[in-house]
Amino acid sequence: MTPRVKALLQLALLRRSWERAAPSDPGLAEVTGTVERVWRSPAHPALLVAEPRYAWQFKLMYGALAPAGLTDGPHRTALAEVTAGGFLTPGRKSPFLHLETRFYADLAGVGHRLHSYRRLYEASRLARHRDGQPVGEPDVCDVTHTLFHLSDFGFRDPGLTGDALEHARDLVCRLTGDCVRNGDWDLTAKLVLAQHCLGLDPLGTPSGEAGLRLLGEVQSPGGAVPGRSAADRADTTATTAEFFRKAYQATLVTALTALTVAHGRRGGAPDAGPPDGARTAGGSAGPPAADHATGRDRAPATRGAR
Repeated sequence: MTPRVKALLQLALLRRSWERAAPSDPGLAEVTGTVERVWRSPAHPALLVAEPRYAWQFKLMYGALAPAGLTDGPHRTALAEVTAGGFLTPGRKSPFLHLETRFYADLAGVGHRLHSYRRLYEASRLARHRDGQPVGEPDVCDVTHTLFHLSDFGFRDPGLTGDALEHARDLVCRLTGDCVRNGDWDLTAKLVLAQHCLGLDPLGTPSGEAGLRLLGEVQSPGGAVPGRSAADRADTTATTAEFFRKAYQATLVTALTALTVAHGRRGGAPDAGPPDGARTAGGSAGPPAADHATGRDRAPATRGAR
C-alpha cells in the first residue's frame, strides 16, 4: 500500500470524528476541503487498487468515509464494485477483517451478509485473551481496533458488560502502561483511545495520563509525532517525504485520540444508529449499536485533554 492512500483514509476518519465531536472548530473546514477534493478526484480510485490484497477493503473505506455532502462521484462507483464483487460476505475473513468490514459496510449503508457484532466480538482476540498470555504488537492492534469498531471510535457504548468489560479495561490499561514504558507512540495513542472507548477517562487512569503526557512531549510544535516509536523515529536529516512516511500514522492517530478524549460524548449520549440487520438504501447515519449490548448505562463524558 502507498502511505498516501492510507494517510488519506485515516485523515477522512479523523475528519468524521472531528465533525461529530467539534463541528464548530474552525480547523475542520480545511481538513474537510482536502478530503472533498481527493474524494471528487477521478484519479484517486486507481490508487486504492495499487496493492491488490487491500483493494476491496480500501474501496469500502473510501466509499464509507466520504463527507456527507458528496452524494455522487467515484466513491459511489467504488461501493457498487465492492457490493457486486462479493466482498460483503463472511468468506474466509479473519475475525479482525470481518469486524472491520462489518463496521464500514454499515457506515456506508450498503447491504451485506456479514456476521453480527456479538459473534464477531466473541471470535476476537480481545474476547479470547486470558490473563498471563503474552500480547505482541499485532495483538495490540487487534484489541484496539476491535474496540474502535464496536464503539464507533468512542461515540457509542461498545456493549461490553460485567466480566467482559472489566477484562477489557484491565487488559487495555496494562498494555497502555507497557507501551508507554517501551516508547511505542502509535500503540500508546491507540490504547489511550481504547480506554475512552471502554468508558474510562484516560486522564483518570495512571496509564492513560502517562500516555497522553508522553504523546504531548514527543510532538513537534506543529503537532507531528516523528515516528511510530522512539526506536523508529525519523532522523533529523530526513527529507520531507521520508519524514512523512515515518510520522503520518502516529500523528493522525494521536490527533484522533486527543480530539475524541477532549470532545467525545459531550452534549449527549453516543450515537445508537439503526438496530442490527436494518439497512438503508441511501446510506445510514452510522453503524448500528453493537447487537451484543445489554443495557449498560452509557459511559460518562471525559474531561478535556490537557
